[in-house]
Amino acid sequence: MNRDSYDVVVVGGGHNALVAAAYLAKAGRSVVVLERLGHTGGAAVSASPFPGVWLSRYSYLVSLLPDRIVADLGLRLDLRSRAVSSYTPTVRDGRATGLLVERDPGRVTAASFRALTGSDAEFGRWQEFYGDLARVARALAPTMLDPLPSAAAARDLVVGAAGEKVWRQIFERPLGEAIEETFTDDLVRGVVATDALIGTHTSLGSPDLLANRCFLYHLIGNATGEWRVPVGGMGAVTGELLRVAREAGAEIVTGAEVTRVDADGKSAEVTVGGRVIGAGFVLSGVAPAVLDRLRGRPAVSPVGAQLKINLLLDRLPRLRSGVDPRQAFAGTFHLDESYVELESAYQLSLSGKVPEFPPGEMYCHTLTDPSILAPELAASGAHTLTLFGLQLPPALFADDTMCGELVDRFAAGLDRHLLDPIADCVARDADGNPCVEARTPLDLEEELRMPGGNIFHGDLSWPFADEGGWGVETDVPNLFVCGSGARRGGGVSGIGGHNAAMAVLGG
Repeated sequence: MNRDSYDVVVVGGGHNALVAAAYLAKAGRSVVVLERLGHTGGAAVSASPFPGVWLSRYSYLVSLLPDRIVADLGLRLDLRSRAVSSYTPTVRDGRATGLLVERDPGRVTAASFRALTGSDAEFGRWQEFYGDLARVARALAPTMLDPLPSAAAARDLVVGAAGEKVWRQIFERPLGEAIEETFTDDLVRGVVATDALIGTHTSLGSPDLLANRCFLYHLIGNATGEWRVPVGGMGAVTGELLRVAREAGAEIVTGAEVTRVDADGKSAEVTVGGRVIGAGFVLSGVAPAVLDRLRGRPAVSPVGAQLKINLLLDRLPRLRSGVDPRQAFAGTFHLDESYVELESAYQLSLSGKVPEFPPGEMYCHTLTDPSILAPELAASGAHTLTLFGLQLPPALFADDTMCGELVDRFAAGLDRHLLDPIADCVARDADGNPCVEARTPLDLEEELRMPGGNIFHGDLSWPFADEGGWGVETDVPNLFVCGSGARRGGGVSGIGGHNAAMAVLGG
């Protein structure tokens, strides 16, 4: 910290904080970013838990990052598409099979639906449903970097693009009703439903529509909803944001833990390491509950609901269905995520229990981007595999043995669909230990200060509000939320950072 005061002090150094700092510094403001850890990036970082691997430890795919932010900031990123959207293994009539969905569903996807369900009807319903959602994405995505539209304005956009029925299905009624009305096959219903539950602890039938909001954000990113692989891992994304922020003139300070924030609407002070830094504006990249504590206010912790497991494999396992594992694991591999299984897992979690085979989804980053492996590992046929478990709130992990138990249950669930047991494919380090690491909600709270391990910093909100503004405002005019806890926050998007910067600049 080279000054006693700045135009803007940004608390926390996650990717949104760096986006905000870059925009503000480019606009000529003096900016300092204060990060508690020894590095920036928050959850959007790469790490080396296994020798020769530099993988995305927490977040791992990019969808919501708008091209406009990439262009505005001059980010040099390589975000690669995956030809496969998802593969879901199952057993039908004693036969190992599965549902393969291409990123742009065509002949192969149609044939997979037909083989699974016995007709073309379900695929037709799939095309119509996701065609409507594509129109919703094209209508709403352009508003994400503008002041918030009103609910009426957002409704007009959606109805004009996709019709009244779609507005009711997504924005007024529990998503489970739309899924049950539209699809007949339980497995197909589950594939649709997973996007409503990633990192969110709720029922598809809940009247609070939390699942709907999660579903919406998973499908409108960049007006396409496509989830892409960042070449070099998520750390490459943060590295670029750090570069452009510094080149624009922002000061980035790591190892700087903020202990207090005071703001009165006209000026502000941030206490860090016993030193008080003055500011015209403060932007908070930390979770709202953390900000409340920094302001000396009562804080209510949100609830996360996931387990992240990272593995290094010597080889990809073969599947009983006969599908090429390079195809099955290239997109999202749905494990025990039928509609009934997802709802059952939620109900069990309410009583502190987990299913015998918990629902989760996997993908293999290295099939799209082998650069995160050392050259000799990539040449040997090694791959990373990431599993994201659903409906697993932090209370489940009060028992220290639960994490290991869940790793074993996920392995057992996967093995039912494999010819090669996954344990036989997991690489081992020099000491003979399996290359497996797991991160629970409690780990995220401890390591990243994400209350309750909630990856969105709290419940997601609709991308509209009748009160207007940028969705980053607090009760104090010169204190804004710029992280995932902002309205239209969540995910690796940079949207919260952009919108907080615009609020400061009066855009």
